[in-house]
Formats: sequence, structure tokens, C-alpha cells
Amino acid sequence: MNSRRTKSVFAAVSALAVLALGATACASGDKASTASGSQNAAAANPGGGEKIKVVASTDVWGSVVTAVGGDKVEVTSIIHDPSADPHSYETTASDAIAAKNAKLTLSNGGGYDEFFSKLADQAAGAQKLVAVDIAATGNENEHVWYSLPGVEKIADQVAAKLGEIQPASKDAFTANATAFKGKTQELLKKVTGLGASGGKVVATEPVAHYLLDSAKVADATPPAFAEAVEAEQDVPAAALNQVKQLISGKQVKALINNAQTTTPVTEQVVGDAKSAGIAVVDVTETLPQGVTDYIAWMTKSVDALAGALK
Repeated sequence: MNSRRTKSVFAAVSALAVLALGATACASGDKASTASGSQNAAAANPGGGEKIKVVASTDVWGSVVTAVGGDKVEVTSIIHDPSADPHSYETTASDAIAAKNAKLTLSNGGGYDEFFSKLADQAAGAQKLVAVDIAATGNENEHVWYSLPGVEKIADQVAAKLGEIQPASKDAFTANATAFKGKTQELLKKVTGLGASGGKVVATEPVAHYLLDSAKVADATPPAFAEAVEAEQDVPAAALNQVKQLISGKQVKALINNAQTTTPVTEQVVGDAKSAGIAVVDVTETLPQGVTDYIAWMTKSVDALAGALK
């Protein structure tokens, strides 16, 4: 939602306006803050009792909560539209209401979704989880949803917190988390060692860093290139030329492209890769349109990477 992204612009809402517009927001809702599909279930719990209201900063984390909580949770994902940018999103009145009613919140952290901090403050009685802190990767890269081991830790913490909120369902949450981790383990087995042949890649942004790390794939992207794109700054000519040479000389097997970031530079290198016959693997920061399941989404990413490296 800025010069580097082809996204719509959301209007900022002040804290005072959030309080004043609260009643109106209940009736109207907001597209960016109303969860879609299975992530916004009805409040009635088929198993008895009221569903646990959970607010996640993005639909990626909302999908993880849904996998663990099943039909016992009502999840609102603030960012659930691929055109919305977590880096620059401004909260709305309906976001504040969702947070106020939440029993659990889950944010990414690491500076990725700073908008969520004021929402978490309004969720005075909620349990609060931060993905970056739980994943504890030891790396400054905040895109921890691509760290399968990290996501497993987060699923366990979600199960634990939901169990504290609804003790009668504790075993169900634990079982759901175990089943979820079984699927992530299968993905981890599939991705591990994909780079054993010594193949290199370049990336428009370090979004899939952890996935490449699990695959043992060398990222040959010049740091100056990645840093400039991520910081929305002009890419140094030397760094751009280096990337273009890696591609034109077919010194890399794939270009990992953040499909949610579009600039003239990224479009240029994607075009160069296609012209050179280099595979382009698209990755995203939120779930693609129509996708609500973390495992299905990550499976496509892993399969695309595997295909490119072959």
C-alpha cells in the first residue's frame, strides 16, 4: 500500500475515532478486518458453549489458529486480503471491537505488523502470543511463517493457551496441534535437502529465507539488492547488475519472487528470469485469494521450489 506495492490505500483512524465509531463498525464491518471463509465461524459452538474469540494479525496466523482450535474458535484475521499490506495497515473501528472481545491474540512481531500493538493493548483480558518470540529462530528475519519448525512451536503455544481458556477442550486442542505438526513434518521432510545438488537462487526479497534454509539452498542475492527492495529504496546499480548477471549467466536455478511486492526493478528481474529460462517461484506474505489452509498453501510453495530446483 505504498510506492513499492500495487495495493489499495487504507485510511488511518485515530484512537478517538475508533471509540466514537465503535457502534457503527459493529453493523458495517470492514473488508480488511473481517475474516473470510472458514476463519469467521458462527459464535455457537457445536460442541457446546461459546466459541473462543481469537484475533490474528494476518490470515496466515489465523489459519494456524483455526487448524488448532477447530470448531471451538471464532477467528478474525485483520489482514486477510492479498492486496493489504501488514507493513502499513491502519487499524479501524471494527478491528478495535474484535480485539476488545478477543480471548487470545496472535501477531507476527519482529516489526512486521506494528499496527497490531495498539489492538493488543485494547485486548486487555486476552492471552497474547507473538510468533517471532515463540519461533525463536535466532535470526532477525521476521518472516517466520516460512520456518516450519517455528510454526510447530507456535501451534503448540496456541493449543496451550486455548486449553487454558477452555480447559474442557484442552485434549482436543492438543490433538489438533499434533495432527497439524504431523503435516508440517511431512513438508519438512520434502523440503530438506532440496539444495543438495548445490543449486543457488536469487530472491527479490528475503521472504522465504527459512524455507530456503531448510532446503539448504544457497541464496546468492546481493545483500544490497534485498535490503533496498525491502526498505523501498532505489536498488544500487551495481547490485542490480550483479543479479542480472546471475540470471543471464544461468548461475542460479530459480528466482524467488515476492508476488505481493511489485516495483519496476522486481518486474525487470522477473522478466529477465523468464527470458533466460530460469524458474520463477512466487511466494507471498499472506494467503492467496481463496486459500484458507496453511498446509495447502505451504505445500504449493514447497512443490514449486522442488520443481524449480530439479
